[in-house]
Amino acid sequence: MLFIFNFLFSPLPTPALICVLTFGAAIFLWLVNRPQPTLPHVDLNKQSVGIEGGARGSIFQKDNDLLHYYFSDAKTLYEIFQRGLAVSDNGPCLGYRKPNQPYRWLSYKQVSDRAEYLGSCLLHKGHTPSQDSLVGIFAQNRPEWVISEFACYTYSMVAVPLYDTLGAEAVIYIINKADITTVICDTPQKALVLISNVEKGLTPGLKLVILMDPFEEDLKKRGEKCGVEILSLFDAENLGKENFRKPVPPAPEDLSIICFTSGTTGDPKGAMLTHANIVSNVSGFLKSVEGVFQPSPEDVTISYLPLAHMFDRVVQAVVYSCGAKVGFFQGDIRLLPDDVKTLKPTLFPTVPRLLNKIYDKVQNEAKTPLKKFLLNLAVASKFSEVKKGIIRRDSLWDKLIFGKIQESLGGKVRFLITGAAPISPPVLTFLRAAMGCLVFEAYGQTEGTAGCTITLPGDWKSGHVGVPMACNHVKLEDVPDMNYFAVNNEGEICIRGPNVFKGYLKDPEKTQETLDKDGWLHTGDIGRWLPNGALKVIDRKKNIFKLAQGEYIAPEKIETIYIRSSLVSQIFVHGETLRSFLVGVVVPDPDALPSFAAKIGVKGSIEELCQNQTIKKAILEDIQKTGTEGGLKSFEQVKCIHLHPEPFSIENGLLTPTLKAKRGDLAKHFGTQIKSLYENTQE
Repeated sequence: MLFIFNFLFSPLPTPALICVLTFGAAIFLWLVNRPQPTLPHVDLNKQSVGIEGGARGSIFQKDNDLLHYYFSDAKTLYEIFQRGLAVSDNGPCLGYRKPNQPYRWLSYKQVSDRAEYLGSCLLHKGHTPSQDSLVGIFAQNRPEWVISEFACYTYSMVAVPLYDTLGAEAVIYIINKADITTVICDTPQKALVLISNVEKGLTPGLKLVILMDPFEEDLKKRGEKCGVEILSLFDAENLGKENFRKPVPPAPEDLSIICFTSGTTGDPKGAMLTHANIVSNVSGFLKSVEGVFQPSPEDVTISYLPLAHMFDRVVQAVVYSCGAKVGFFQGDIRLLPDDVKTLKPTLFPTVPRLLNKIYDKVQNEAKTPLKKFLLNLAVASKFSEVKKGIIRRDSLWDKLIFGKIQESLGGKVRFLITGAAPISPPVLTFLRAAMGCLVFEAYGQTEGTAGCTITLPGDWKSGHVGVPMACNHVKLEDVPDMNYFAVNNEGEICIRGPNVFKGYLKDPEKTQETLDKDGWLHTGDIGRWLPNGALKVIDRKKNIFKLAQGEYIAPEKIETIYIRSSLVSQIFVHGETLRSFLVGVVVPDPDALPSFAAKIGVKGSIEELCQNQTIKKAILEDIQKTGTEGGLKSFEQVKCIHLHPEPFSIENGLLTPTLKAKRGDLAKHFGTQIKSLYENTQE
């Protein structure tokens, strides 16, 4: 061996020899420490299995048996929390913070005790431990929300969330529809709204308001005058402690929550969900990510998506079942970045709206050709690793480019899941490269508890929503009017399984429209089975209309394509049966518009640019080009647009709390502009 060494290297000068040895050592260290790929647990070319009747199921199902629970000792939400208490060894559970302060934590036992005290108070005030006791929760995400929720579950009562942004009329409607006598709310302002409704005779059944925040004595006196008792949460828990009742846990088939869906038109509908519904959804999620993500007491998630919806509530149920932690944002979305950096979550549930902002910010910061080149090179390099099953955040590209992006979410995220709305393939690809963690996309709706499909570990391809979870089957049903047929692997997405809701509260007609006699939930979405067994959402059955010439239009599909334009932040596509073409209202991207305008010689504020005809024409041409590239037919393209500088939002009543367009309200809001567009454009 020494002879070979001398033979190879003796002619080399000492400096050269050192260089060769150093290089060799570097190669050796790289070979030893290079990241090893994680291979998919299933064949990604056969991601789901066909079952009798043309439906498809999860590859993780045994003998097509649907999964009802994951842990044998956690078949209700009450049992899920008690399991979390045990496996965490009474570890930290709910975290909260004040501005510029660290998170403070309530332990699992503290939460459980407070839920028992509050629940005992509710029983002392006349509620019964039964399905007939419906308790309203009218608050932003915070620990007291969860304590109120579990107070209901501990005594077999039913929680009914009231949305922060649902609107005054809808809150009145829900209180009356659900015969709610008690509402637990967060602020004196909300309590004042509730009291004034009683004073006006709008909600005569409301008798008790429990307030989380401090309030003045005047509020209590005003409540007394109209027969409403105002009680602080602190006093309510003390009262319950003095009149303690042993827990009366629910059965799996008992109702846990009535989740009113906001809807884009008409009154909200109360989806009745049982403990078994939610537990099965939790089990389907855990089974889908088995082997790559198993939450533990060391994990933490951040709660900022509305708890009045099911997405974050299912995420929290997953967390509690494994004894992990939930940290709440401060209640102000503008402070969310600071909350995230302070909490450093490991599990991050999110929606495309937030991810699009991250993506757009990074793209806009890469202003020079060199920066764009390096960003694209970094994404391509990291994504090539993702395709091999290598997920990491310690590469050279992470240190140079992506570290800052990862730190914006706390730097410790190991599992990111997006849902509630479609996410564009370029954004999803970027995130999978940049975040250095597992990134999943899920699809579902309230009536299916939350998710019904999820992308599989190891599947890096975008443009689909994954495969059926192990708790449900999915089938596609013919929609002849839209030329979609199951024989072509296309049709309306229908779901059946233990996660499917029991119907709408006191609304058999709407229930029958959504839930057929065989138990299939009709989602109203149009899907296509891909050759590998994954599901792609391609259209929407609802919100379709005919143009004057008889062509069917699905505006949401068109909007999904137009939003790919870098100049478009939001768009509303409108058409009328008596008209032969479409018009649109566009909210330009405030970051992209000024530089785009400067290139064509136009300057001014966002408001001034929106009034400029040259800008309007240029944006129209750009979205029409995007539409053509996206496969839109000529009659699906908008013929003219109105530019609007203010975003559609929940606050201005143009988006639902789940960030969907309120189409009827948008049409009314922009009625004058739409009328002008039609009058000034030739058919």
